Amino acid sequence: MSWGTELWDQFDNLDKHTQWGIDFLERYAKFVKERLDVEQNYAKQLRNLVKKYCPKRSKDEEPRFTSCLSFYSILNELNDYAGQREVVAEEMAHKVYGELMRYSQDLKAERKHHLQEGRKAQQYLDHCWKQMDNSKRKFERECKEAEKSQISYDRLDNDINATKSEVEKAKAQFYLRTHMADESKNEYAAQLQTFNAEQWKHYNNAIPHIFKNLQDMDERRTVKLGETYRSFAEAERRVIPIVSKCLEGMVSAAKAVDERRDSSIVIESFKSGFEPPGDFPFEDFSQNLSRTGSDGTISNTPKGDRERDGAPGPRPDPKHNTSRTKNKLWLFGKKPKAPSVEDFSHLPPEQRRKRLQQRIDELSKELQKEMDQRDALNKMKDVYEKNPQMGDPSSLQPKISETICNMEKLRSEIHKNETWLSEVEGKQSSRGDRRHSADNHHHTPQGRESPEGSYTDDTSQEHHTPHHRSGPPQPGNPNPDPHEFDDEFDDDDPLPVIGHCKALYSFDGQNEGTLVMAEDEVLYIIEEDKGDGWTRARKQSGEEGYVPTSYVEITLEKNSKGAVTYI
Repeated sequence: MSWGTELWDQFDNLDKHTQWGIDFLERYAKFVKERLDVEQNYAKQLRNLVKKYCPKRSKDEEPRFTSCLSFYSILNELNDYAGQREVVAEEMAHKVYGELMRYSQDLKAERKHHLQEGRKAQQYLDHCWKQMDNSKRKFERECKEAEKSQISYDRLDNDINATKSEVEKAKAQFYLRTHMADESKNEYAAQLQTFNAEQWKHYNNAIPHIFKNLQDMDERRTVKLGETYRSFAEAERRVIPIVSKCLEGMVSAAKAVDERRDSSIVIESFKSGFEPPGDFPFEDFSQNLSRTGSDGTISNTPKGDRERDGAPGPRPDPKHNTSRTKNKLWLFGKKPKAPSVEDFSHLPPEQRRKRLQQRIDELSKELQKEMDQRDALNKMKDVYEKNPQMGDPSSLQPKISETICNMEKLRSEIHKNETWLSEVEGKQSSRGDRRHSADNHHHTPQGRESPEGSYTDDTSQEHHTPHHRSGPPQPGNPNPDPHEFDDEFDDDDPLPVIGHCKALYSFDGQNEGTLVMAEDEVLYIIEEDKGDGWTRARKQSGEEGYVPTSYVEITLEKNSKGAVTYI
């Protein structure tokens, strides 16, 4: 179908349509520009990420573990992958975006030329019509003047009182007007014939030719869009083989991880070659003593025999009792943290409560955004229903349904997190009730933190032991982070003993990181009070923890230099 034959009277609409086509092409070019900007930024971020995690030490200092080497291989493959994203951006910039912008300029110039030709043809036709119309009006005027002169001549010719000269003058005027009317008639006929001929040429030759050129231009624009769509996809498809090789390299690096090889490297790196220490011999200091009586005599019976006989053995030295410590000694320093889970159950109660509350707040904000979007879509739908020419109301329904679905998902997530939060708060409340019921034993001053990290609401009161001995209030928590106790107790080597202490009061050690002690119990001091009111001690069984400094009577060794803190 041809625009020239079917749309001969739609010059203005074709003008608008061709302009829309160019605007659409430029809009697609803008989309491609933003798309390649995304690729460039993505590639840049990937390269920065690789640079951040690439080793900065010399090759001799680099770990030889297969897990590390595989990770560095993955970084190299990721760097190559970033290069392929840059290739995609360059392809889009040159073969799609640049081509579209050049073609857009050519289309604008060609469209302007065709429309100018159409306007010139229309102007020429309008000029012919004006000439024909002027000749027509002139012919009409001359006919009216000739009629008037004829009426005047007939009136004088029939008037017996009119002179001959008057009659002859009226007759001459009549003949003159009739002649002028005949000339105007001939001129009008000629102009009419000319206009009809030009009008036929306009609608059968000029306009169809111009409209055909516009149609060809618009069809070439459509073809160009299809070609750039294909080029847009081809830019991605051409890098798929190389991207696949990068991903295969990552998989190969993952398969290259060998846990046994890494273990052997650890053995080779840290093996000392020494034999484990043997048993300590029994040193008998009672050989030079002699007792006549059986009561209170010191026996030469070996330690094992005394234990079989029921007599208690000597107090073990906590310096060598490392195998009975409360906490595990991890090979690589501090104990690894527990992995993050959805309900934050790996965290202490107070930290878990804060994280859950933070997540609920974030989900509530997202829910409010979805609700606002739903309200906006409903308002737009109402406007479309009242004014159908503005848009189709049914086109908004899928988006409204999607928004409602997102709202339901967010409400479900909020409810799930609120359930966990109420569970945490219920446990904290129950612990608070237990602490309140035990106030006749211990009290913490108001506003001070316990070693667990939570604040107590008790007012400052005196606490009483079962022997009714008044004890000072418990100090605040020396380590607000709940994980600090675990980290300090998980050092590679146990802390040396720097003194001993005697418990003046009993302490139940309910909070994490504290140590239970009975009144008059003797403990070993392994770390002095740092000014926070807590002293780190070790029982004879090897269990370690913090006790209130004001609850114990401390005696430090003269040659001790204080506790050693491992970082």
